[in-house]
This record gives sequence, structure tokens and C-alpha cells, in this order.
Amino acid sequence: MIPLLTAEQMQRCDRTAIETFRIPGLVLMENAGRAVVEEMERVAGSLSGKRVLVCCGKGNNGGDGFVIARHLANRGALADVLLLAHRTEVRGDARANLEVLLRMSGGKNPALKVTEIRNAGTLRRFVRPDAIVDAMFGTGFDGEPSGMYRTAIEWINAQGAFVVAVDIPSGVVASTGVVRGAAVCAQLTVTMGAAKIGQCIGAGPEYCGTVRVADISIPRTVLAPRGKTASLVEEGDIRQLLPARPRRAHKYSVGKVLVVAGSRQYTGAAFLAAHAALRAGAGAVLLAVPAGIRQIMARKTTEVIVLPAEETAEGTFALGSVDLLLEKSAWADAVVLGPGMSRNAETDEVILRLIQDGGRPLILDADGLTGLASSPAVARKRSAPLVLTPHSGELARLVRGDAVLLETHRMDAARDAARSFKSVLVLKGAPTVTARPDGMAVVNSTGNPGMATIGAGDVLAGLIGGLLAQGMEAFDAAYTGVFLHGRAGDLAAARYGKRSILASDVLDHIAPAFLSVDK
Repeated sequence: MIPLLTAEQMQRCDRTAIETFRIPGLVLMENAGRAVVEEMERVAGSLSGKRVLVCCGKGNNGGDGFVIARHLANRGALADVLLLAHRTEVRGDARANLEVLLRMSGGKNPALKVTEIRNAGTLRRFVRPDAIVDAMFGTGFDGEPSGMYRTAIEWINAQGAFVVAVDIPSGVVASTGVVRGAAVCAQLTVTMGAAKIGQCIGAGPEYCGTVRVADISIPRTVLAPRGKTASLVEEGDIRQLLPARPRRAHKYSVGKVLVVAGSRQYTGAAFLAAHAALRAGAGAVLLAVPAGIRQIMARKTTEVIVLPAEETAEGTFALGSVDLLLEKSAWADAVVLGPGMSRNAETDEVILRLIQDGGRPLILDADGLTGLASSPAVARKRSAPLVLTPHSGELARLVRGDAVLLETHRMDAARDAARSFKSVLVLKGAPTVTARPDGMAVVNSTGNPGMATIGAGDVLAGLIGGLLAQGMEAFDAAYTGVFLHGRAGDLAAARYGKRSILASDVLDHIAPAFLSVDK
């Protein structure tokens, strides 16, 4: 997995490298600037003869920009440094590099110029360059750009040039991916030491473009995350986790799943969840549905065993079904509860009883989450593993919070809820974040906007249930299921286009998703 750091964690790494390992800040800054230029050339080719504007702030991010400008000039580029501050405001290592640049620029080197930007009129004097380097804010920024900086950001975005961000695009908050007001839209972001959380979640990915991590000589032991850790999952991580299929396997030895789902109003959700569990590799899937839709479900599916349960007048699970469902829950290796169950007072009680009294690993989704919202304490009393799979709206009901705020702070929201419910929490969205109670969180790296379609979440719940039934740990099964679900969506998008994906298309591409990973 690729470690993801917050701004505070990265600042701690910088301090440790300088204070404990005695690596001079000037060395780190030099390595950072050189790395940016090398990545620029790797992506855009030779910069010789190209006109590059390097927009610098007064802090260390600007210091990286001064180093970049020097290396650009040495490689034959025409480098214009635009300093959005008075030179006397620049301090420390950044000041040292600015002074070097000033000695190199002007008449001694007409290919390198330093201009202090005081107003928008000064910016408009610069003809559209071949490339722009954004070295204004860096990872320490957390606010809304204003004044000359906002003007510069809007001007950069209007140029149509190739834009490279140093560490993170100015205006993007490194720890959350939040953008307030304006941010530089980069095609390439070269980040120092380790990737940042805000480059992968929130609005961050829209502004970062391609992200490259640069080694600037901070020791690996320093960069190892401590405390609350976050990582970006990769294909290799999933390949290592997938359960092997023994030669002597039989249908009851490779995972038994009970899916409690459906209602008179919603039959599709039950079908999708049950078949996703089978496609995940479970050997036997028992689908419990209200008795009135048993025949419908039997016609819709052939590989799944359909179990009729006592129903209410509205065609939902009745309280009288609890004993049967608990009996079948004891048979299963994992239980999927909630897809398409509809809202009903009796049905909510069924949900709470199964959460409270069921002793098997449980995936709670959709209407199951809504039922839990009426009595959240039930989840905290469980001893068996619990995986909750809400989107931000469902999570808002569970924690009595604001969906917009939770969506804005996805990482913290997932972690806090996982700790509160003592469960694995899969916060669905772009991207999906999977967290466990100790603060560990995984950001998914697959999926696409075409998967924003009804029923896709039912497929995910069944997929996680199938993996959990095969003996995977709850956290591993959750983020593995999320990754494969996203990969299936990507394969479906490659075939049909993002606009036309159906949940059944995602279901149909689960097998190819496994094949693409397990090769």
C-alpha cells in the first residue's frame, strides 16, 4: 500500500529529518527542486528553449520554486520567477535560494528573471508560457486563497499551459482535499517524501492531475506513518489477500452466506446482493426474503437457495421471522443484512434483533443501516465482526450529523464512525474510504463516476459478504471487496461507457475483476 500522510505528519517528518538526522533543510529543498524538474522532463520532454513561469510564495514551497527556476535555467529553459511577496518577507532556506537566484538573474543571465508581483496588471504582462510551476502555498495551507494569491490562481488556470504543482496545488488542503474558493488546476503534481491524503480524497484528485512522489532523502523510517495511518490500496495488496481455493474444496467449505434482503417493493436488491456473494467465491448462498416474493426470486435466480420468511401486510420481514433467520444465521459463515428491506417498524425490529443476537460476521447495508439508526447502541454491543457500508447520507443518519460536512471530511468521518460503532466502516463515495476502530484507514484506487447507479451498493455488500464467508478478516474483506467492486465497474465502463453502466453490469464483471487481479 502507498502511505498517505496528513500535512501535520509530513511536517513532523521534515523536522525529524532535519533535527534528528541532521539533514540540512537546504539539502531537502535542493532535492525537492531537482526532483520537480526531472519529473517535468519525464512527462513533457526537454525544457530547453521553453518558457516557464515559476510562481513562488514566501515560504518553503516558494523556496522549492527558486531551486526549480535555477535548474530550469541550467537546462536551457527561459525561466521567469514570479514572487508573490516582497523579497524581504522571504526567510530561512527559501531566502538562501532566492539570493542565489538573484545573483544568477538579470543581465548576467537574461534567461532567468525574478519579478515581484504586486497587482493583476503585472501578471497580465506575461504572455502565455509553455509551462507554469505552482510553488505558492504547499502542504501547510488550510484556508481560502484571497487577494493577490487568488488572482494568481485564477490567472494560472486561464492560461491553458502545462501546470506543475509543487507538493500540492495551491488552494487544496493537503490533509482533507478540501478546496475553498479557488485552487490551481495542475496536470502534474510532484509531492515530496510521501503522498498526502488530500491528493486522493475530496476535490484533491480533480486538481492534482498525475501525482508523482519524489524521494528527497528523508529516511524511510521517518516516513513510516505513526498513530492514525492511512494508505492507498494497490492491486498487489489485493492479490496477496485473496483466499486460495483448496483442491478438495466443496460447496460448504468455501463459504456459506445468508443474505437477508428484499421486500414486495424491492426485489432487485436481493438478487444483486445474493449473486455478488456467489461471484465472490462463496460456495453456498441462502437468500431469505419475505414469503410473498419467494416465487419471484426463485424465477430470477437459479444458483441461490431462496428461503421464504414471515412477512408483514406491506410485504416486508415480520417480527415472526426472527427465529428462522437466527437459525439460518448460525448455519452461515457470514450474513448480509439490509438490501431492499424497505421501512417498517416490525422490519426495523427484525434488523435490530439480528444485529444483537446473531453471532456471525455481519455486513449491514442500505435499509439495515436505517434500521440501526433507531438504536445505534445495539451495534456497539456485538462481539462478532460488523461491517457497515453507508454512503454519506446514511452515515449522517447513523451519527446524527450533517451529510455535507461528513462528505467534506471523509477520512475523519469514516475513522470516527468506525471507532464509535466498534466496527469496520466502509464510507462509500469518491473515493470509498474503509476504516477500522483503531484509526487505520484505506483509500480505494478503483472505480468511476458511472458506478453512481441504483443497485451498485447491493453488489458491494454481497461481494464483501462472499469474501468474509471465506475466512478473510473483516477489514481485509471490506477493502478487498471495495477494490474489486471498483475494478468491475472500470471494466464495465471500458465496455459500455461510464454513462450507461447498470448495477447488473458491475455484477457481470466481478469475475473478470478477479481474473485481472489474481493472475
